Amino acid sequence: MTLDAVQYLLGALSGGLVGFTLGLVGGGGSILAVPLMVYLVGVPNPHVAIGTSALAVAVNAASGLAQHARAGTVKWRFGFLYAGSGIAGALAGSTLGKAVDGQRLLFLFALLMLVVGALMLRRRKDPWVEGAACNRHNAPRVLGYGLATGGVSGFFGIGGGFLIVPGLIASTRMPILNAVGTSLVAVTAFGLTTALSYALSGLVDWTLAAIFIAGGIFGGLAGTRAARRLSSRGGLATVFAGLIFLVAAYMLVQSAGAIWAGASG
Repeated sequence: MTLDAVQYLLGALSGGLVGFTLGLVGGGGSILAVPLMVYLVGVPNPHVAIGTSALAVAVNAASGLAQHARAGTVKWRFGFLYAGSGIAGALAGSTLGKAVDGQRLLFLFALLMLVVGALMLRRRKDPWVEGAACNRHNAPRVLGYGLATGGVSGFFGIGGGFLIVPGLIASTRMPILNAVGTSLVAVTAFGLTTALSYALSGLVDWTLAAIFIAGGIFGGLAGTRAARRLSSRGGLATVFAGLIFLVAAYMLVQSAGAIWAGASG
């Protein structure tokens, strides 16, 4: 696959937006990355867009994780438990996802996003436990949520932060800012697992991934600073849900059109 200079520039700008999103809400990065690569950059194969974005989002998530770690918002034990159980699910899910038409994956994913966005708005005022700690009571829930979201993340070729954040809140009742920081442990792990699976099938554009990653690092720095400001006013959950609704609507229109055109042809 050969892209021109304008497409690579658009890839860098898209990476910046994705990095900002990851730093801001811990999720949504790969939700944005795939449609940006397909509809803005112009990657013709949705599966190449999925594999390339999985690698780029994983690296950008690792950068965002470093920022959150310095800010002390990461609960490492929860993060490693969640990621550890989810890697197996991500590997199985990515294997299955490669066998499904790319446009249908995007359409089904957009429907799922609408559900998760509604749940996030409903739960934004749920009580949090500031000192949430990993123990024998909540560890099984963390492992269960990790396995399930890992499978979904691998199937759709996404980092899965928009599922991991509510999963961490539901299983541990930690504050959303801690869930955002901790989710990046799993986003990194799931993204790398999915990218490896796609790379072995020749479905990763390494040059585009590198450019996307470079843009994402700068965007991630700005997003992490914005996250700390918004969290004190309870605005982070609203931003998180609003982002999901906007991108879901866009993806539904685009993927439905592509499916319809394919059926008519």
